[in-house]
Amino acid sequence: MNANSSARHDAVIVGGGHNGLVAAAYLARAGLRVLVLERLPQVGGAAVSARAFAGVDARLSRYSYLVSLLPRKVVRDLGLRLDLRRRRISSYTPAVRGGKPTGLLVDASDPGRTRESFRALTGADREWEAWQRFYGTTGQVARRVFPTLTEPLPSRAELRRLVADDAAWDALFERPLGETIERTFADDLVRGVVLTDALIGTFTHAHDAALRQNRCFLYHVIGNGTGDWDVPVGGMGAVTGALAGAARAAGAEIRTDCEVTAIATDGRGDAEVTYRHQGGEATAVGRRVLVNAAPATLARLLGEQPGPGPAPEGAQLKVNMVLRRLPRLSDAAVDPRDAFAGTFHIAEGYRQLETAYAEAEAGRIPSAPPSEIYCHTLTDPSILGPEAVRQGFQTLTLFGLHMPARLFTDPAAKERALAASLAQLDSVLAEPIADCLATDAAGRPCVEAKTPPDLEREIGLPGGHIFHRDLEFPFTEGSPDSAAARWGVATAHPDVLLCGAGAVRGGGVSGIPGHNAAQAVLEELGR
Repeated sequence: MNANSSARHDAVIVGGGHNGLVAAAYLARAGLRVLVLERLPQVGGAAVSARAFAGVDARLSRYSYLVSLLPRKVVRDLGLRLDLRRRRISSYTPAVRGGKPTGLLVDASDPGRTRESFRALTGADREWEAWQRFYGTTGQVARRVFPTLTEPLPSRAELRRLVADDAAWDALFERPLGETIERTFADDLVRGVVLTDALIGTFTHAHDAALRQNRCFLYHVIGNGTGDWDVPVGGMGAVTGALAGAARAAGAEIRTDCEVTAIATDGRGDAEVTYRHQGGEATAVGRRVLVNAAPATLARLLGEQPGPGPAPEGAQLKVNMVLRRLPRLSDAAVDPRDAFAGTFHIAEGYRQLETAYAEAEAGRIPSAPPSEIYCHTLTDPSILGPEAVRQGFQTLTLFGLHMPARLFTDPAAKERALAASLAQLDSVLAEPIADCLATDAAGRPCVEAKTPPDLEREIGLPGGHIFHRDLEFPFTEGSPDSAAARWGVATAHPDVLLCGAGAVRGGGVSGIPGHNAAQAVLEELGR
């Protein structure tokens, strides 16, 4: 260890994203001396708001954009002042039946309206009844599994006993999700709407024997026991702001513009973190170092080889837009304010999703890129300035699936992917989306796209993988031999813990890995 290191801390947290801030707040509230080191000029990582277009007063959630997995327990424990608002519409999926535009509208507050939409689309009640049964089952699983995410890891057998439904366990934890979807639903569009939740940020298909689709699906339907994806009032920056405020109020020290370049540990209780700041190099020593970065990044900082398996690879195209007004739909029976208030599915029929996956797997941008859109400002207009509100501006967020990093080695690929995605959107509109876009101070359309390489460069996600690596089921197969292992945050080094999305039970804007890493540290240090 460097004899000239700075004062010793109980915990040094590498990365000031939302999970690092959660860990800092818990540890500082327990009386520990905590230092957070963040590479960027501001904290938040992917959970930030930004004015993306010059001269346009709109604070967009530039990367992450909705919240489902942040436990109410964390909000209560840390005294966070947050307004997470439920969307009144769950989803709308346009379609063409009998040569005429139509669609499936799922109204979260009106089951009768949703039933009528199913009937109008499919001609009967079968799919609606299957939908009710299927999501009744996932809801029951959610209510039993979600509370365990902020407790020590259960074993596979313990979690199965807790689920207490062998058919549900087999469908979600043992067999490829495609088997259940195909057995449960007959309509291709309905099947696709269900499968979509298994593909967000995960490059896979319905029958993947490794069950990556099942793991992704599980985390998308269990949030707070309901699976609801809520709008953070004020944008994602409001979430980060509340967490940073809680951490500072508890006594944590947060330093920005501090890029960590190395971590050294002898495994005997102290670890040294080297970082760049103001053109020089500094060090900090912690009894524990919590890493709010991907496991691949941690390996690099330790001077080690990455673990076995393929390198992380993100698989999404994120598009931010500001509109002068919402576009009209080909399906004139649906109000655009309903269609865009929830998740608007584009080219996400079951066969379309499988075709797009096959094309991307072969190295081609999908000919009909699947994506989903939502309009933040229909639920929360506060992210717009008063004049933008008066003029009727709206924001749109598009999240494209099956866009793996490998497709973007050619610099021109981003523009092709964006054009193809917007063309698919146009195919279900009564007017081009380009006619509705606002313009910035220079007269340019207010649209920006973020590919996996962009996310790696801008916010340090290896391969642009939004979950840092493949998600894992929320149980342990072995016998944990340490507090860190019991909480799912262990590394090969006893004094270095994961507190980011790459931990077991990581992924999404949840704060769960931050909470769990903090609990492991408090247990290990006898607090």
